[in-house]
Amino acid sequence: MTKNKKLLNWVSEIEKLCKPDSVHWCDGSVQEYDRLIKEMCDSGLALKLNEKKRSNCVHFRSDPSDVARVEDRTYIASKDKDSAGPTNNWIDPDALKKTMKSLYDGCMRGRTLYVIPFSMGPIGSPISKIGIEITDSPYVVVNMHIMTRVGSKVIESLGENGDFIPCLHSVGKPLEKGESDNGKWPCAPMEKKYISHFPEENLIWSFGSGYGGNALLGKKCLALRIASNMAKREGWMAEHMLILRLTNPEGRQFHLAAAFPSACGKTNLAMLQPTIKGWKCECIGDDIAWMKIAPDGSLRAINPESGFFGVAPGTSNASNPMAMDTVKANSIFTNCVVTDDNDVWWEGMGCECKHGTDWKGREWTPESKEKGAHPNARFTAPAKQCPVICPDWEKPEGVKIDVFVFGGRRSSVVPLVTEAFSWNHGVYLGATAASEATAAALDVKGNIRRDPFAMLPFCGYNMADYFQHWFDMGARLGNNAPKIFYVNWFRKSPEGKWLWPGFGDNSRVLKWICERIEGKVSARKTPIGLLPDPKNLDLSGLDISSAELDELLKVDTEAWKGELADIQEFLSQFSSRLPSEMKKQFDEMKSRLDKQI
Repeated sequence: MTKNKKLLNWVSEIEKLCKPDSVHWCDGSVQEYDRLIKEMCDSGLALKLNEKKRSNCVHFRSDPSDVARVEDRTYIASKDKDSAGPTNNWIDPDALKKTMKSLYDGCMRGRTLYVIPFSMGPIGSPISKIGIEITDSPYVVVNMHIMTRVGSKVIESLGENGDFIPCLHSVGKPLEKGESDNGKWPCAPMEKKYISHFPEENLIWSFGSGYGGNALLGKKCLALRIASNMAKREGWMAEHMLILRLTNPEGRQFHLAAAFPSACGKTNLAMLQPTIKGWKCECIGDDIAWMKIAPDGSLRAINPESGFFGVAPGTSNASNPMAMDTVKANSIFTNCVVTDDNDVWWEGMGCECKHGTDWKGREWTPESKEKGAHPNARFTAPAKQCPVICPDWEKPEGVKIDVFVFGGRRSSVVPLVTEAFSWNHGVYLGATAASEATAAALDVKGNIRRDPFAMLPFCGYNMADYFQHWFDMGARLGNNAPKIFYVNWFRKSPEGKWLWPGFGDNSRVLKWICERIEGKVSARKTPIGLLPDPKNLDLSGLDISSAELDELLKVDTEAWKGELADIQEFLSQFSSRLPSEMKKQFDEMKSRLDKQI
């Protein structure tokens, strides 16, 4: 047990408010995990999967109302509304606390209050932070076991006076005496769901949802929304980015951090299998990067998580064989199809399921009218199981970032790869990143969604100030600042044909990026940035015609002028708070397009 008075007082305060039947301090042990899994299987909440096919794996079905992050019930409760900015749901912190305290009052009756001490990042790393999550959900406990470092070592690291981020969570469904969940997923109605962040206090309160980022409070709530505020105040970076290591045939290592909106292949890139001879790729993280400037002036990054919380549908041996290998054991699945032989299946898995039980518990066949797995069905798996996990993925000091990559899903206008002219130009590219909202073949106004740095749902303060923080970090890094690139794997021909094979062949683009860092290859200047000379892209073994390559690397000046109108409209919402450097970069882009230089 801890001697940390702040922690003991907080747990006591929450116990009095929520009124659980019992309190359990999590120790992070295998025995604790196994006991909770068994209890949930015995109660009907979880199903043990076929041991021969998936060792030590279980499946859960959530309530149909509780299947994903609920952005419209996610709040930034800062004292000043403008500090939350136009892209966040702001709510007055005092009013919100009053509402939520009434919901928390007695909400854990009939349940156990679990105290989860967890470390985001390797315990003791100068980049790591400690959080304490209080929850009444054993599902949350077992997922946090995988996604973070949980237990006694965290309490030891915290010590008597150490600081922590308090994270309070309840499923919002108290049980009367003698009542049980009867194997049904517990949660509150949508109108009672609140995922609330109090940035001035580094405090997270979540109520009513038991699923994903709404409940695993180390995930987006702490790792991005609260951490982005801390990073701004303390001079570091908390980003929605994968981290990977590329090693060239000569043995030189490059570390890349990349931000993509959803459905743009982020996890696939994190576990890339290069198709070019002699190149090696290793995964450090697939979702979050925390970065600080080291004593030597370089930017060092850690993956603050210890597991993958990935979207299952679309994951296959073709798209991501490393992820498929990772989830063969010790994993938790949620809202998939359960096959007749007690395995899991989902759409896009690359194999057939003739009969099973869908995510709602109904009989399912390929002829069924609805999909068998929920589109946001998930797997939770230990990162250490990934076959291409980097040996240095838990290095306390982090890895040196050489390059940032931004991207989005665009079927036209945006070329395969663009190098920024400078750090500030790269920040502009990241700030104006966009992805298609649908699978339409052509970009049209209203069809694309601006998602700056892939942080739109996750930046915990005014995004205009976030842009300024990026500019400030570049100024501090100076010559140590990583190079910035923008990629688009999804460009199509005018006839609607995919022009780039993607997946493992994306390593060819990464090779060019690395060779640009080394100064080995040239680039041609265009109004939007530096693009490859076609001869410098390694296309060996690919069936891409010169016409297709021209289209992949085409910069349509008129189309880009049309793009500026959409960018200007997006940026206008930040009004006078928009950094002057953003306005300067916009004006310079417009001038280059007008002059076609």
